[in-house]
Amino acid sequence: MARACNYHLRAIRHIRHLLSTGLAQTLACSLILSRLDYAVLHGAPAGSIQKLQCVQNTAARVVLCVPKRTSAQLLLKQLHWLPVRQRIDYKLAVLTYKIRSTSTPSYLSRHIRLRGSARHLRSSAALLLHKPTTRTRFADCAFRCTAPTVWNSLAIDVTSSCSLTVFKSRLKTHIFCQTLNLSD
Repeated sequence: MARACNYHLRAIRHIRHLLSTGLAQTLACSLILSRLDYAVLHGAPAGSIQKLQCVQNTAARVVLCVPKRTSAQLLLKQLHWLPVRQRIDYKLAVLTYKIRSTSTPSYLSRHIRLRGSARHLRSSAALLLHKPTTRTRFADCAFRCTAPTVWNSLAIDVTSSCSLTVFKSRLKTHIFCQTLNLSD
């Protein structure tokens, strides 16, 4: 996947001087970032995340026409792109929100359940999800474990959104501010 993305990046780099920044960003999103999302969501090994992050950093440099020594984090901030690992969290949180609000897809909804408590606690109003205990790191990578972990790490104002559009907006802002050390 990284090889295919690098091929498209070289093609964009050759014609970059003919494109506006907006058009270059659109090309990068459609040709590069969509492939990164596909690779990440369809079982890219954890070790390949660093390679995919390098591809995304290169894409940001090509879009903004800056030299290699420029900080990739500043470029991602300028383009308002989430790093690869945070893109994974974003996609998981959106999928979890859809499951919680519509119970579809049903094959995943049976793995998500609210955390119950025998006593009344202040955190009971937070609607946190139950994370099952596991014995191996491999089992921790399963959807039934990662989705509650990501969901429970979100702020209450994000998880209590009234619609999917509002949720996506708040979620991206929340993750973006956390990742790039911005103030809310």
